[in-house]
Amino acid sequence: METIKLFLVDDHDMVRRGLSSYLITEPAFEIIGEASSGNDAVQRVRELKPDVILMDLIMEDGNGIEATREIIKFHPNCKIIILTSFYDDEQVFPAIEAGAFSYVLKTASAEEITSTIKKAYTGESVIESKVAQKMMNRFRGSQRLPHDDLTPREREVLILIGEGKTNQEIGDTLFIGIKTVKTHVSNILSKLNVTDRTQAAIYANRNNLT
Repeated sequence: METIKLFLVDDHDMVRRGLSSYLITEPAFEIIGEASSGNDAVQRVRELKPDVILMDLIMEDGNGIEATREIIKFHPNCKIIILTSFYDDEQVFPAIEAGAFSYVLKTASAEEITSTIKKAYTGESVIESKVAQKMMNRFRGSQRLPHDDLTPREREVLILIGEGKTNQEIGDTLFIGIKTVKTHVSNILSKLNVTDRTQAAIYANRNNLT
């Protein structure tokens, strides 16, 4: 493997020393620089052009999210690995959106960090499992389905349509008039983008609404 040029960013000297003392034992790594703040990192990375950056998030003089966003603008091929103790929503999503390539917690073992660096260099992202779960939950939540736009009453009518009820039976069940039922059915067909109640019934069953 080619030599991977690394840059370390953390506001704690002991953290940087600990990382450096281990990473320099790996023949594939060359630590070309360090920074104790996000602002300092942006300036030094602009000059040094590392392949991979280990980036802390919470720092006083320019945080890791801001630094990541700025670095990616002028050095888009750099792989930035967030190495932090935080995995709350306020840190995870802005960091990923800023351009972070991987997200690892400081509780990771030295071997895991080494592996993450090598994978980042070859284009393989690593996301800590707790962070990955948050991302999946957010992705699922962003996927709205057609029936999400139904009113509570329309959803009740759709469920009954899915059960094969006629308009009269739906009216009797919900204690509403036929005219009201027909209005609800019309709205449901429009919102689900289907042409008839049979397709609406199929939709209800496919989406486990019945």
